[in-house]
Amino acid sequence: MDVTRMTRAQLAKLIDHTMLRPDATEAQIRTLCAEAREHGFMSVCVNPHWVPLCRDLLSGTDVLVCTVIGFPLGANRSEIKAVEAEDAVARGAREVDMVINIGALKSGQHDVVLSDIRAVVEAVSGEARVKVIIETGLLTDEEKVTACRLAQEAGADFVKTSTGFGHGGATVADVALMRRTVGPAMGVKASGGVRDLATALAMVEAGANRIGASAGVAILAGLAE
Repeated sequence: MDVTRMTRAQLAKLIDHTMLRPDATEAQIRTLCAEAREHGFMSVCVNPHWVPLCRDLLSGTDVLVCTVIGFPLGANRSEIKAVEAEDAVARGAREVDMVINIGALKSGQHDVVLSDIRAVVEAVSGEARVKVIIETGLLTDEEKVTACRLAQEAGADFVKTSTGFGHGGATVADVALMRRTVGPAMGVKASGGVRDLATALAMVEAGANRIGASAGVAILAGLAE
């Protein structure tokens, strides 16, 4: 994608407008949705409790509701993640961002990681896109490649860099590595620490086709209509 010619509307459709703070209030979620409607973001990404409210507030728009599964540690049992994803879809989510079992990956338990991702993919059964958070800040490059390949094998739609909760955020190098690993057909989401236009465009240039950010409005501010 030629980032030098991107318009504000085009960039907005790459952004998941995000509010995942544990102390987020209803007023803040309402503001998030109002901003998403105004600017035409791809989705709002919120904790599961807020999914029904966002569904109602965004009814009649093309802004999707995204939520998180097994967040932020990824250490829940696969059965719990699957139920959480199924419930989220029933309440209005159309995208789910799940955290892998990081400890299992680092232990070489690739079959566990694969089945964990697949449980969520099967739970939403085509009703929602699945983005797989691999938490790049905790992984070696070899582990990042393995995680991406497992997500691809499990049938996920995206791989995502980070939760943004304490383990480092997205880097251009990681996004480029993830894009090389999954090829052109799978999505790559850069999330964690993307707070300005220059960083967002660098991630897109490296291969991201989705940006997770709480600073979506600020990111758009520097681009033409």
